[in-house]
Amino acid sequence: MKINLVCVEDSIITLGFRKISSYIKSINPDTNVFFLPLGQNRTLLRILTGHFGDVTKLADCDQQEIHDIAKTLADSDIVGFSCMTGYAEVTKALIEEIRKINPKTYVVWGGIHPIIHPEDAILNADAICTGEGEYSFNEFLAAFKEGRDYSQTKNFWFNENGNITRNDFLPLHKQEDFDTFPFMYYGEKDEMVFKKGKGFVPVTTSDYISFNGTTYSTIWSIGCPYECTYCGNTVFIENDKNYRKLRHPSVEYLIAEVKDALKKHPYLSTVMFYDDSFMAIPKVTLEKFAEAWKKEIGIPFVVMGVIPSFVKEEKFEILVGAGMNRVRMGIQSGSDRTLEFFKRPNKEGLIPKAASVIASYSKYMIPAAYDIIVDNPVETRDDVVATLEMIYDLARPFTLEVFSLKIIPNTVMERDFFEHGIDHTAIDSNYLFNAPTFSNGLIYLLTVVKPPRWLFNLMLKKVKAYKEEQSMYPIFFFMCRSLWLVKRAFSHMRVMDFSTISGRMGWICWKLGLVKFWRKVVLPKPTLKTKSPTPA
Repeated sequence: MKINLVCVEDSIITLGFRKISSYIKSINPDTNVFFLPLGQNRTLLRILTGHFGDVTKLADCDQQEIHDIAKTLADSDIVGFSCMTGYAEVTKALIEEIRKINPKTYVVWGGIHPIIHPEDAILNADAICTGEGEYSFNEFLAAFKEGRDYSQTKNFWFNENGNITRNDFLPLHKQEDFDTFPFMYYGEKDEMVFKKGKGFVPVTTSDYISFNGTTYSTIWSIGCPYECTYCGNTVFIENDKNYRKLRHPSVEYLIAEVKDALKKHPYLSTVMFYDDSFMAIPKVTLEKFAEAWKKEIGIPFVVMGVIPSFVKEEKFEILVGAGMNRVRMGIQSGSDRTLEFFKRPNKEGLIPKAASVIASYSKYMIPAAYDIIVDNPVETRDDVVATLEMIYDLARPFTLEVFSLKIIPNTVMERDFFEHGIDHTAIDSNYLFNAPTFSNGLIYLLTVVKPPRWLFNLMLKKVKAYKEEQSMYPIFFFMCRSLWLVKRAFSHMRVMDFSTISGRMGWICWKLGLVKFWRKVVLPKPTLKTKSPTPA
C-alpha cells in the first residue's frame, strides 16, 4: 500500500505532522513524506515591515505548480494532507487537482484544520481525522487494506459521494501510549521538499539549517487548562474536556528523542519546546527532567509555552539551572476588559509578578518574549493605552512578539464576533503584519527603550483605538520595528544563540567551535538547585 503524506505549511519544521508521519511509516513502510513550505518569499525588507506577503493564498502557487505538485502526490493509493487553517485553500486546490489526475487515490485530511473546522474539510476529502491520529489511522488503514468497512472508525469522518459519516472520538493518549510511539520523523534521507522551479527534491541538512538554524524543535507535553477564545484549543476541549489536562511521554523518552536528533545533526546547539503550558508540568517531574537534561544533553533549551499563572520562582530555578536560556510568555493585553473578552487567566498583579520573576534570571537568559495581540476591533482607546502602560512598567529586559488579531474559524471568538456583528479578519491573512499605527510603532519602541515619563505621556496622546479613524505612521513604525529587530538579534548573538536566527551563520559558528567556546568560557554558569522532596 503506497501512501504519500504532505504537509502544507510555511516551514518544514512541522511537529505534529512529523510525529504522525513517523507512526504511519512504522505501520506502513511504503510511505513517502513531502513538505510544501509556502513561506519561501521572505526577504529582509518583509521581515522588517512584518509584511511577509499572503503566503497562505492560492495565488502564490500558479496552476502549473499546483498540477506538478498534485501529479507527484497522486501516484499513490492514499494521500494524506496536514495543514493549519490558514493553508486550507491551497490544500483544497491540490485535492481537486489530484482527483483530476488519479480519481482512484483516496484522500485523507488531518492536522489542525479538520479538527477545528471539520464541516469545511469533509466537503473536500474522502476522510478527515478529527482527533489524535495514531490508533485511529492504524484501525482505518487495516480495514482499508483488507477491503473491510472502515466507515465506523472513531476520530474519523467519511464522505462517500456526499454522504457524510461523523464518528465519535477515541479516548486521548496516555503516557504509556506516548512512550511506545516512534520518535518524530526527523533527519531522514527520504524526506522531500518542494522548491520553486525544481519540484520535490530531497531534504538536506542545509534545508534544516535554512528553516531552523541550529535548533531542534519538539513538544514534550500536550494540553492546556485554559480556553482562550481566540485559540483553537477551545474546539479541542469541546470535543473532549480531557484536552485541558497535561499529557506527555516520560522523561526517559524525551531525553532519548533529543539524543537521537543530536546523533543525526551534531550541530544542534539549542532545543526549543513548543508546549502550550510547559510550566504547568509538576515540579517533581521538572526536577527529574532537569537532572537528566543536564547530565545527558547539556545544551540550552527554550520554553515557548509559558502562562503567567504558572510562573513560579522555584520552577525557574530548576530549569535555568538545567540550561533554559529563554522563554516566551503569553500576555496578549494589559487591559482587564480585553483579557476578560479573551477569557485569559488573569488577576491583579499577575502579569507584572510573572515578568519580575523572569527578569530576575536575566543574567543567565536571553530577554523573555511576551506575546501581545494588536489590531483588535473590540478594543477602545483605554484598552490600547492600558496595554502600553503595562509594557512601560514591566520589569526589564524583555522583547515582544506582536501579532495582529486574526480569527480562526469555528472558535469561540468567531462566534462571539458574529453574535456582536463585529467585522473581523480571518486567519488566512497574515497575522505577522501589524497596521502601521502610532500605537503599534510605540509598542515596538518600548521593547528597545523606556522613554521619560513626560515624553511617554505626550506619546500616549497620539494613541487611538484600532477602529478609530487615524493617520498611519509607516516610517515611524518601520524605524521602531527595525530597532526592535536589531536589539533582538544582538540579544541572541551575545550568547551565541541561533534559535531565532535561521541560515548558515549559526552552523558556521558551531563548525568553528565558537558556540562551544563561548558557552564554556564566557557565559555565566547557573547551578542546578538541590532537589526538593516536596512536590508543587
